[in-house]
Amino acid sequence: MAWTPFTRRHHDRSRLRYASDLTDREWSMIAPFMPSQPSRGRRRRTSLRAVINAIFYLLQSGCQWALLPHDFPPKSTVHHYFKRFCRDGTWRRIHDALYCRTRRLEGREEQPSFAIIDSQSVKTGPDACRDVGYDAGKKVKGRKRHILVDTLGMLLKAEVHSAGIQDRDGAALVFNKIANRFPFIEKICGDGGYQGQRVEEASPRPMEIVKRNQAGFQVLPKRWIVERTLAWLGINRRLAKDFERFSETSLAFIQTAMIKLMTRRLARYPLS
Repeated sequence: MAWTPFTRRHHDRSRLRYASDLTDREWSMIAPFMPSQPSRGRRRRTSLRAVINAIFYLLQSGCQWALLPHDFPPKSTVHHYFKRFCRDGTWRRIHDALYCRTRRLEGREEQPSFAIIDSQSVKTGPDACRDVGYDAGKKVKGRKRHILVDTLGMLLKAEVHSAGIQDRDGAALVFNKIANRFPFIEKICGDGGYQGQRVEEASPRPMEIVKRNQAGFQVLPKRWIVERTLAWLGINRRLAKDFERFSETSLAFIQTAMIKLMTRRLARYPLS
């Protein structure tokens, strides 16, 4: 969408405390999914908007939990809510609702009909204790992010596993139950690493393999979309490397990064 005086005014973050903070318009999209005040016990005094701002700050800046600025809620409180939202499915509900709104805003049906799959191997930090392996092709010791996106580059499903698992084996994890969530997908696109009978048996839909025809850089049809999504994730410094101890936390940060991206995109439109 082209920049207009309206979109520039509503996307201006210069007056915010931090560039990662939510605007009023962005917070209005997330607030309905926040837990209500408890009916028993002490009333909650922590601002959930400040908690989300702290999580987005940590995601975008890449700092440690203990290094959150003091004008945010205590790091133990922020970490508690982050883990709580992972356990009770809050991140998933927010993501799915914003995904449908983003599709409608782009003039698309809520259910996609085409998907693209790809993976990215990243190094892990010193605290990683599970799902760590060596990717001989990329020469990376760490974890692999496997993502499935639609033609807008929006995330359909993601999995984080050992980098030692090949793409054809990791694809089976991504394809698991994907047809139940997105039954109208007709075709799935992937690179040459997804050739073979193993992927065809795991895939709920026909696979379209897009290969590189020449040496060097080349923009390949459809495949550039998923590469762009991986670049969107890399904008957040917390995801420039896998610093998490557990792969489940890495997966939650990927979902959180897409939530941040979609709220900003939706806030740019006057009628979203």
